[in-house]
Amino acid sequence: MSQQKSATVTVFASDGSWIESDAVTQCHQVAALDGMIHVAAMPDLHPGKGAPIGAAMASTVLYPHLVGSDIGCGIAVFGISLKRAVPERLAGRFPDLDRVPEPDDPAWEFVAADIPAGHRESLGTVGRGNHFVELARVGTVLDPGHAARLGLAAGDLVLIVHSGSRGLGERILRSHTEVHGAGPAADPAAYLARHDEAVRWGSLNRRLMAARVALALGAEPTEPIVDECHNLAELHDGGYLHRKGAARGDGRDVLIAGTRGTPSYLVAAHAGPEANYSVAHGAGRKMSRADALVRGRAKHTVEELRRTPVGSLVVCGDRQLLFEEAPTAYKRIEQVIGDLVGHGLATPVVTTVPVVTYKTAGLSSAPARERRDHRRGRGRS
Repeated sequence: MSQQKSATVTVFASDGSWIESDAVTQCHQVAALDGMIHVAAMPDLHPGKGAPIGAAMASTVLYPHLVGSDIGCGIAVFGISLKRAVPERLAGRFPDLDRVPEPDDPAWEFVAADIPAGHRESLGTVGRGNHFVELARVGTVLDPGHAARLGLAAGDLVLIVHSGSRGLGERILRSHTEVHGAGPAADPAAYLARHDEAVRWGSLNRRLMAARVALALGAEPTEPIVDECHNLAELHDGGYLHRKGAARGDGRDVLIAGTRGTPSYLVAAHAGPEANYSVAHGAGRKMSRADALVRGRAKHTVEELRRTPVGSLVVCGDRQLLFEEAPTAYKRIEQVIGDLVGHGLATPVVTTVPVVTYKTAGLSSAPARERRDHRRGRGRS
């Protein structure tokens, strides 16, 4: 019997981009799995736990570990109307997004009544790792026609929410790995049914947080302008398309996150089959969390990381997380966007510049299990 030939691997990055060899090695390891067809690596590619982050992977076999535990993690953008956006005045008004909103919180009125999977634990909370909720201002308009269709103009304020399915997705992956490890789903339809609930839950979670923040800042909640997840699996061309840290790029608008101290880019994505119809989801880590912590403490003070080069404020009571998530721990977002444009995968529409970025109110306000999860390094996209 002949041995299966490994799938093809394409890395959509220029020679000047920082791509770790370990991440490329992971792509080829995934390509060698049974049934794999093609691995498309985005310019934000970096190593992940068991699979690369920043990749879209097509296969005839469904592998839950290629999606990971944070099923449905994504980024949504909401318009918000405020008279003034002074960071110092607004930072202290953000609600505690480490805690589930109380039953009488008015934000509940602005989300769907039914909760996917009936999972109320952690609903309305942001999580740790690279998750955030950000008040930002539209900066440069790069495609005026497309921006106008989205209702965006220079100077407009938006809320950007990056979070996922929290403990629900973790529960789904764990129930698989406890029996099958990193192997394929024994019952793909059953896995996808639970997966789809987690994707819907992640979207609901982003909407609820946006409503909480809008009301706390004295604004009316709005429907999302953009809401795309970047950790998911879907049926495609008779097979399965896994995305881990890669956004759907088949004619959609996607917010590609920068860092706390740099702009983000809202792009019109038009990726084709060679890219597995996907685009990058963010700047992508350049340093591991351990390296960022060591190097960050040598270069920066806590105060420097709470006030960014663009004049924004970062709300984060966890000093370790501040260093782990420092802008210097990430790749240059301009390089990532340039690579996407250079490969014909996306067209930039507008930039958004941070005003206030919420990471966490502090470890003391988080539930005990959430603190343990953070120390174990969970909550990553």
